[in-house]
Amino acid sequence: MKNRKAKTLMIQGTGSDVGKSLIVAALCRIYNNRGLSVAPFKAQNMALNSFVTPDGLEIGRAQALQAAASRLETSVEMNPVLIKPHGFMKSQIVVMGKPWKDLEASDYYKTKERLWNHVRESLDSLTSRYDLVICEGAGSPAEINLKDSEIVNMAVAQYLNAPVLLAADIDRGGVFASLYGTVELLDADEKALIKGFLINKFRGDVSLLEPGLKMLEDLTGGRKTVGVIPWMADPGLAQEDSVFVEKNRRFGGGPVDIVVIQLPRMSNYDDFDALLLEKGVGIRLVDHPGEIGFPSAIIIPGSKTTAADLKWMRETGMERKIIDLAETGTPVTGICGGFQMLGLSISDPFGLEGDPGDTEGMKLLPVKTHFNREKKTVRVQGHPATDRGFLQNFNEPVTGYEIHMGESVLKEGAFPLFIKNTGEEDGAVSLDGRIWGTYFHGVFNEPGFRRRWLESIGWTVSGIPRSLNEVQEEHLDRLAGIIEENCQMDLIDRIIGL
Repeated sequence: MKNRKAKTLMIQGTGSDVGKSLIVAALCRIYNNRGLSVAPFKAQNMALNSFVTPDGLEIGRAQALQAAASRLETSVEMNPVLIKPHGFMKSQIVVMGKPWKDLEASDYYKTKERLWNHVRESLDSLTSRYDLVICEGAGSPAEINLKDSEIVNMAVAQYLNAPVLLAADIDRGGVFASLYGTVELLDADEKALIKGFLINKFRGDVSLLEPGLKMLEDLTGGRKTVGVIPWMADPGLAQEDSVFVEKNRRFGGGPVDIVVIQLPRMSNYDDFDALLLEKGVGIRLVDHPGEIGFPSAIIIPGSKTTAADLKWMRETGMERKIIDLAETGTPVTGICGGFQMLGLSISDPFGLEGDPGDTEGMKLLPVKTHFNREKKTVRVQGHPATDRGFLQNFNEPVTGYEIHMGESVLKEGAFPLFIKNTGEEDGAVSLDGRIWGTYFHGVFNEPGFRRRWLESIGWTVSGIPRSLNEVQEEHLDRLAGIIEENCQMDLIDRIIGL
């Protein structure tokens, strides 16, 4: 441990999707508002939503949100290990922001020593530079079959000697059994680090919960519930856990009906959050052609396994339905992997996504994609390269970030969508502007481009144009206020040692 100056706190959970990420984000904002330098940390993240740091490294999207809550720029030390599942019983392992290996689960757990060194070095770096480091666990610390190989829950807490608050989701039921059972499955030295409980997503009268809270305190040796956080219909912040998408398939609502294809390995689905900033816009996630109907537009999102997800669309009839609608005038957009699918072909000579070979594309854009061994991760800026379709007389800047293995080449009859500040071209757009694709994740975040495209698919301009980042700041302040109001912050201060 090097020159540690930071106080530490860890939020662990009784399972996935109990609210750990947003609780950490809220606490980061609360303590930053008090004048402390705060940094978030998650040793190992499993997610297909990721983000690019200023130096072109890849981390989990949740840690990017928590960095924003801390009013920090992102750094790879906040999430040294990122696991990106891609089917074939394998995952891409991203270590310190760069792809390392594709591994099966059984092989991954044999890499603990190597990965733990990166976790430890990242913790040493953060705790030497900040006043407070707030760590997030993953899943549950009571997965007794994984205890010997885990690097994300009690391993981190014990290395830091960090006090742990254990969070549970009361909305799914069994909250007291989940909290008590988790504590009881821990070893004595691990139990000693559990200092209190957080109950999340509560609906109703807290006074009715109090007898249970007292019984839980008695059963667990005096550990108090430091907060009962109310259920929030929409925190308005990016969600990264796949459980969220499994449980939520409709967002917003109104006359503009946008269908997003729910690919089996869909990635960066937070690309579409910004569309919901506009009144009268609804988004539907669909995974069957019969659900598509006659929408205002169709978006094919990013994918961790582009060729395999295109094959899935082909086998389910989804591809045929999209092509038929495109031929009769429905606008179609592809982001990253979705852009690759819209082209003529996808070539994977090295078998980066499975078996080597070529896959025929949807042929809606004259573009060919070739997969390279080197992964591209970079933040980007640019401006429209064409005045076709909805881009006529529009030249406002666009921003975003790229995360992809493939490079796409425009063939005869193709027109680039953007010119990047580097002078490189990005994306492609059809002659009439109805069909377009880009590698820019976050392309809708700024209001200019977003509103121009929405107008082209039938949206009526209303309200004040706002960027996603601007609105995110308001939501972070709101979330922090709710957490602060419903938690015993003086008790949390004492637990941290402030």
